[in-house]
Amino acid sequence: MPTFTTKHVVNIFRHAASLPSAVWDVFRRDQNISNIMYPHARKALSVEGGHDVQFWLTCSTFHAIDTEPRLDFVLSCTEGPLGSYPIFILPTTPFHTLTEDYIYPRIEQLAHSLLAVAGAERVFSVFAPEPVTIAFSRLWSQITGIRSYDEPYYAAKLTHCTAATFVDRTMSVFPDISYLPRPATERDAAAVAELCAEFASTSEPFVLSEKRARKEAKYLIRQGLIWVLQASHNGQAAEIASIVAVTRQSEDVAGITKVYTNPRWRKRGCAERLVRHVCRFLLADKCSVVLYVAHNNPAAAGVYHRVGFTGLDDSKRRVDGVDPWLEIGFDREVVRLGHW
Repeated sequence: MPTFTTKHVVNIFRHAASLPSAVWDVFRRDQNISNIMYPHARKALSVEGGHDVQFWLTCSTFHAIDTEPRLDFVLSCTEGPLGSYPIFILPTTPFHTLTEDYIYPRIEQLAHSLLAVAGAERVFSVFAPEPVTIAFSRLWSQITGIRSYDEPYYAAKLTHCTAATFVDRTMSVFPDISYLPRPATERDAAAVAELCAEFASTSEPFVLSEKRARKEAKYLIRQGLIWVLQASHNGQAAEIASIVAVTRQSEDVAGITKVYTNPRWRKRGCAERLVRHVCRFLLADKCSVVLYVAHNNPAAAGVYHRVGFTGLDDSKRRVDGVDPWLEIGFDREVVRLGHW
């Protein structure tokens, strides 16, 4: 009888324009999970100019009985407005298929290829579905000798809200407080920068200096990527109570990437009001709004659940597309830390 062989092959693409149609098909097929990578790839089509800091790797499997290779993983190594992004890894198969036997031989090939083109210092962290991150971090440490941290940088669920799940309710009224949700303007730059810095201070090691926080705020405002909730107490001067950033958008999906409330305005429903307002606006044009919610942040999970994000209630019922993602960092004495 013939022996069927299996071969994993990695390809490297230094420009988004050179990504094959199979990658774009994967991006478009499930824009919720690809939100971490697809919007940036779309943007890179028009802005990249040939520099080597932006590239993508794919791992495909050739089976002797197949006429075409099967795309298994897409890995991105790209840059954002404040520096390098983590290594993002996107699987092309459902979460329940991500067994060790499936993951390890493919991720090992990707890790060796990534080391050859990017170098060890560039890889400061990896973010992917949990079993993929665990496999990559173990293999990367074995290959490079750079240790990974036992405590993850970020452990979260990817969740989504659609028109069918969105909860458009009227919240309790505080008679002495007036609220105004709106897109941020240049006049809000100082307040937005302050809240961006405070948000980053809760996300070690990705803290922001005052200068970098101002840079981020100006970028988000000028690009129309951030919303604010303006609040006033008893007719006093209005303040920015909460911010919501929406920095990753594709044809059908928008990703909320930052939610933060000024400590002076907490326990007044500010985050829920603004997230609901932003979701209502986005769902007029998008099929879904996605975000990551940290496992150790039940208060935020409660807010998002009340707005209509799925899989965040107390039941153990599994919801399709609501899966654990994990970011693991590598020895900061060796790597060059980026920001996202």
